[in-house]
Amino acid sequence: MVKCPKEPKVDLEPGTLPGELTGQCCSDCDGVWIRPEHYAEWQASQGVLPDQEIQVAVVPSQLPTTFQPSSLDNRAALCPDCQHYLARGRVQLQDTSFFVERCPNCKGYWCDRGEWDILQQLQLDKHLDYIFSDAWQTQVKALEFVARERKAIIEKLGPDIASKIFELADLLENHPNGDFGVAYLMRRFDE
Repeated sequence: MVKCPKEPKVDLEPGTLPGELTGQCCSDCDGVWIRPEHYAEWQASQGVLPDQEIQVAVVPSQLPTTFQPSSLDNRAALCPDCQHYLARGRVQLQDTSFFVERCPNCKGYWCDRGEWDILQQLQLDKHLDYIFSDAWQTQVKALEFVARERKAIIEKLGPDIASKIFELADLLENHPNGDFGVAYLMRRFDE
């Protein structure tokens, strides 16, 4: 019998995650082990193509949630199938963060209690390997920078002026001669 990586005395039992993904579930900690073959079959059933380019749909740190990570999230764990240490991929939410874990050897995934639901909200459930990539970290940092910049503009100028600036920026960005408008504004402020 396969043991839970976070509660090694507890046997994992067959189960199904939301979205009809087969997993091995822990009745004690509510975590789930997702074997690579089950995940690959499920991805194919969801229409995910191999090497498909991924775009982050939701900035994780902007997702409003009351999610609290499992107390076992920071516990090191061994792969239930091949006993290698699980690597961790961090997902930063608005007020907290959590780690999805992956076996570097067999490529299975471990999700602690509640993490699968958040991954579905972020539309990352079909692309768990992406969380472990440099592209993920780069893209999320860029999106978080834009979100912080927008927040700062709203705080400094107020919501009314900020919304007009955002609207003007979109208009200029999408206009074939938008750079003339930007140059005009820059010249006005240089005087």
